[in-house]
Formats: sequence, structure tokens, C-alpha cells
Amino acid sequence: MDKKTKEEVQALVEQATTGDKKALEALILDVQDLVFNLSLRMLGTFADAEDAAQDILLKIITHLSSFRGDSLFTTWVFRIAVNHLKDYKKHMFAHHPLSFEFYGDDIENGNIQDVPDLTQNVEKELLAEELKMSCTNVMLQCLDTESRCIFILGTMFQVDSRMAGEILEMTPEAYRQRLSRIRKKMADFLGQYCGEYGNGRCKCTDRVNYAIQNHRIHPQQLDYTTATEIPVETMLEVKSAMEEIDGLSQDFSFCKPYRSPERTKRLLQELLDSTQLSVIRNS
Repeated sequence: MDKKTKEEVQALVEQATTGDKKALEALILDVQDLVFNLSLRMLGTFADAEDAAQDILLKIITHLSSFRGDSLFTTWVFRIAVNHLKDYKKHMFAHHPLSFEFYGDDIENGNIQDVPDLTQNVEKELLAEELKMSCTNVMLQCLDTESRCIFILGTMFQVDSRMAGEILEMTPEAYRQRLSRIRKKMADFLGQYCGEYGNGRCKCTDRVNYAIQNHRIHPQQLDYTTATEIPVETMLEVKSAMEEIDGLSQDFSFCKPYRSPERTKRLLQELLDSTQLSVIRNS
């Protein structure tokens, strides 16, 4: 997200709501990666995140005239995205919910040694990296929706408690307390089971074929290892320093942000090219 002052953003909003396509494009392109990454962590898969991100960006466009500048623009975008994702029912894990108990049992008792080679001549190390990123992302689905949202805002986006409380409609103190509990729960699970980020027995290299067999990764469709990683600092213009809630930051180094996939960018550009700006002015 390009660095802009609050006044510059407000000016772009005013221009966009009076029909300036370039101003609208500047606003939406600035937040597309933020919206995609939030969707990815909340929903668990690239495909579901792309669909949800498009819905959210359209909602931002059609509700732009309701932005009054009482909060930062990014806070307003976060609130729209969070509210949409908390009620989103079209993603895979809405119909197949996970739990830490299920995840742990699968790690302990999955018959990984009985699975044949399914790598399809793709390097096993590459598939193991894909599995590591996919697994830690999907693991977030073991949290209830609000806890997942709290964890993502606090750990991945490093949103401070005042801003997070505004987004989630809770006090900063309540947010900090819940974030600390959730981070400890996640860290405890990683420490017990994960051999990549903790001291557990689970090693991604050993589980590649098992993961392919269970459709958790696909050798011919590597989402994470082909995505372009970006520093979180370049994605947010309003990120405040994370309060020292606990000492677990290094345990969550898997929370990496990515550029929006090319398909999402193309569809967004088509949307911007076809949008009737009167919808924004009249919304």
C-alpha cells in the first residue's frame, strides 16, 4: 500500500465519489493486497480468498460514499472486510470445520508410511515448503471465527489494540487479553506437534505424499511457493508497532503476506473498467 497522508486519502475518496475513475483505481489498488491476505488467512485457501476478496472490493467500491473520514481509511476497509469474512459461508472450511483435536490426531495417527509416491516428478523439497505454508494457514481454521480474526489482525498485520478494538468493536484491553490467550494456544499447539516451528514430530518432508493423497496440496498447483511474498510494511500505511503482549512473535513467522494473484488483479481491473461510477455516487 502506497504511503499517503490522511488528507490525501480523503481527497481521493471525494474525487472517486464524484466520478473520478483514476482516484477510485488508486484507492482500490492500494488495498487489494490487504484484502486478499486477510481473506486468505481467514478462509484458508487461495481460491476461496480470491472469491471473497473480489466481493469485499466490490463492497468497498459501492459503499465508498459512506466513508466520512472519522477513522483511517484502512480501518474502514478492515471493518468492511472483517464483517464480510466473519459471515462468509461459501468457503471450504465452512462445510468441513477443523479443530486442534482433529489436527493433532491426524499428526499422531495418520498412516503416512503407507502412501505411495505421488509427487508427479515435482521436487519433494518444493512440495514440503508448499505443505508448510498451507498447513500453518489451514491450522488457523481450528480457531473460531472471531478468535481467528483477532489472531490475524494482531499477529500478521500487527494492528495495535486501539485500531483492532475499533475494527472488532471491543475495548483495547479486551482485545489484548484475547490476543494473548489465542497466541499462546497457537504456540502451544505448534510446540507440541510441529517439527518445523516447534518441537513436535510432524515434518513436512515426511508428509508430502500423505498431504497429496488427502488433497491438501496439489503438485501441479502450488499456490504458496509460486506467490510473490511482500514485506508487511509495504502493505499497510497505518501499521503501528505491535504492543509487547507476549514473547511469541518468532513462533508465527509463517504469517507472510503475498501479492494478490494475477487472476484477482485482472478481474479487479475489469471491474474498475466496467464500474458505473454513478453507483458510487448514489450508494
